[in-house]
Formats: sequence, C-alpha cells, structure tokens
Amino acid sequence: MPKRLIKHYMPDQETLRKHRHLKVFGTLHHNPNLWHLNRRSASGAFAVGLFMAFVPVPFQMLLAAGGAILARVNLPLSVLLVWITNPVTMPPIFFGAYRLGTWLMGARERDVNFSLSPDWLVYEMGVIWQPFLLGCFILGTLSAAVGFGIIRGLWRLRLVRHHHHRKQDRAARETTR
Repeated sequence: MPKRLIKHYMPDQETLRKHRHLKVFGTLHHNPNLWHLNRRSASGAFAVGLFMAFVPVPFQMLLAAGGAILARVNLPLSVLLVWITNPVTMPPIFFGAYRLGTWLMGARERDVNFSLSPDWLVYEMGVIWQPFLLGCFILGTLSAAVGFGIIRGLWRLRLVRHHHHRKQDRAARETTR
C-alpha cells in the first residue's frame, strides 16, 4: 500500500484534534492508535468510511469519526472516505440504493419527482423509506467488506513483495562475498 501517498493527503493530527466538530468526542479522539497507518487500521478505516458513506444522513463525517473511534481504526481515513458520497455522486448512488431495495423486496418502483422541499422529503421518504434504507444498508455493507478485503490484500501483497526483494538482495550480497 502506498503509505507515504496516503499520509501525504491526510490532514495533520494536531489540526484534527483541535477541529471544532470533533470536540463532540472529547478526548476520545486523542488516542494515538487512531492516527497510525498500518494494515489493520487502514483496512478497518476503509470498512467504517465506506459503510458510513451509504448512511443517508447529513452528518456522515461525524458518524465515520465515531465509528473509527469505536473500532480504533484510522480516523482521518475513515472520515475522508465518506466523501465518496458527495453532492455530485449522492443522487445516483442513493437512487441506485432505492432501486436495489425495491428489487430485493420485490416491490414496485415508484416514479419519484424530486423536489427540494421539506414537504416532499416527509411525504416521499414516508413512502419509499423501506426499500431505500435496505438498499443503502446492502450497498454499505458490501462496499465495506470489499474495501476491507482489497486493502488487506493489497497491503499483504506489498509486504510479500517487499520480503521477497529483501530476500533476493540478501542472497545477492552473500554471493558477492
């Protein structure tokens, strides 16, 4: 895993410790293990962040931070991954979640005419909430599992290659003696 690349784009630990939105967690986010980047913390952070990305609430970053603290995985990476669902990608992702939910439930898909108003939100969500939340849960769980597995696999592959190269270098040094 390109550890240096990930660390390059992650925010500074002190900056995040002093962030006003993270004050909700008190001193819980001061645990140094939340800031380390290793195979366990990175793969766990991917699982937490990708799952929380599919939670259809406006404060996903706080949920990801809380999940990272509870699971003791890399906090900045968890929070960063939530941005997979951003204002541009959210409508197609959540529409796909709704369609998946209706398909899994065997329900009829409703024609939803979107309108950004509280009345629309209360009425439409009152009608489509079950397939929508089921689809979000399934997509969140699948993406968390796949992200966890891919990061674990890539990290393991890098370690095996690194060990192999070290073994070859050691053998080459011994033959030149």
